[in-house]
Amino acid sequence: MRYFDTAVIGGGVLGCFAARNLRRWNISAVLIEGESEVCTGITRSNTAIVYPGYDNQPGSLKARMTVRGNANFGRLCKELEVPFSRCGSLMVSCGPGADGVLRKKLENGIRSGVPGLELISGAQAREMEPILTPAVTSALFAPSTGTVNPWQLGIAAFENAVNNGCEPMLNTKVLAIHQSDDGYLIETNGVPIACKVILNCAGLSADKIQELLFEPSVRIFPTGADFLILDQLARKPSRIIFQESEEKGKGVTAVPTVEGNLLLGPSRRPLYGRPWATALEGLDFLRESTARVLPGVDPNQVIRSFASVRPNPHRVVLRDGEYIPDGRPIGSFVIENPAPGFWSLIGIKTPGLTCADELGMYLAKQTARYLDAADNPAFDPHRKAITPYRNHPDYHQIICQCGRITRGQILEAIARGATTVDGVKRRVGSGMGRCQGSRCAWEIVKILKETGANPDPMF
Repeated sequence: MRYFDTAVIGGGVLGCFAARNLRRWNISAVLIEGESEVCTGITRSNTAIVYPGYDNQPGSLKARMTVRGNANFGRLCKELEVPFSRCGSLMVSCGPGADGVLRKKLENGIRSGVPGLELISGAQAREMEPILTPAVTSALFAPSTGTVNPWQLGIAAFENAVNNGCEPMLNTKVLAIHQSDDGYLIETNGVPIACKVILNCAGLSADKIQELLFEPSVRIFPTGADFLILDQLARKPSRIIFQESEEKGKGVTAVPTVEGNLLLGPSRRPLYGRPWATALEGLDFLRESTARVLPGVDPNQVIRSFASVRPNPHRVVLRDGEYIPDGRPIGSFVIENPAPGFWSLIGIKTPGLTCADELGMYLAKQTARYLDAADNPAFDPHRKAITPYRNHPDYHQIICQCGRITRGQILEAIARGATTVDGVKRRVGSGMGRCQGSRCAWEIVKILKETGANPDPMF
């Protein structure tokens, strides 16, 4: 039996930031993750956007967290040494219906305190981004919008949490949860854990984790999404482009990433078959809608496609022995507190990445108040990134030619916890270039084996 003040269940970006912020207080914490690495679920597949906050209902928790999280994002990324680009965004419209939506978003953003918002004409938008279609009639300019690498952000938060004393338990699956006189007992596939507080940040499984102990109240009904990544040499806008389509919910998003690629997506579709497999209808939608909004983008310069699973929470009611959605829309974040010392982030949708640190701080403050915990004066918010340069022979040997990633960087990624080719990729960016790892993947497998790891042959 292991004893902790708090157990964080789930090692995605939300769980990693919850664990990091817990250590601002004298709270012993464990991070429980079912996989061999953190940030392998929802965190690995999203648009990587730091949203400005005009999409949310003014006054809502989501709106407040988004505006505050966006404002603090530069400082956060500086602390964690994660690349961040505050490139700004244009939400474009191509008709009177969408023009009206943009005016409403402008009003929402002003009420929420989003800085620098400006509604501009189609001609002004094309002057800013000549790659746009002549059909653009207006655009909402948001200079505070940014983009970040979500993997690197979550992993950096995880490393900082561990460096500040949080204990990680990877490859640890939660099997059952019981209430005890002093809190909770968590049964796992390994050692059982006793704790006073549980923070449920289990992503797509957050509803299932809560239902190990409590009656269903909110359930996640996932949908699928597809993305395309274009080569770094492809023509692209300098700002993030959103499309507010005349058909609600049908617009495309184009993101110039911090790595220099162009990310297109997401499509919106039902979840078919294998959850992380792309669907032809989604990829066709991305190509067709991109051609309408950004005709200067060459679809033949796609170097990768991938899919994601998007959490969609709905409050449920019991009807005829089955829990079904009750039909009420959820307009803000779902933070459940079904019992003292138990908090769940269930189905945190966009802009969850923007608000990851805010949500983590919220949970940490609730926990500190519940435990009457004292501040931790030894907490260090800074984390050092993996350096690309060092005076050592390993840093002179290029393994990933596309990204100029060295053997030294790969070895440091492994030393920090990478156990797979994808784990190395998420830490240093290997395999993200034009060849998508076709030249470097097996070399990285060899290095993993040399260090004693046993990489999956399918990566």
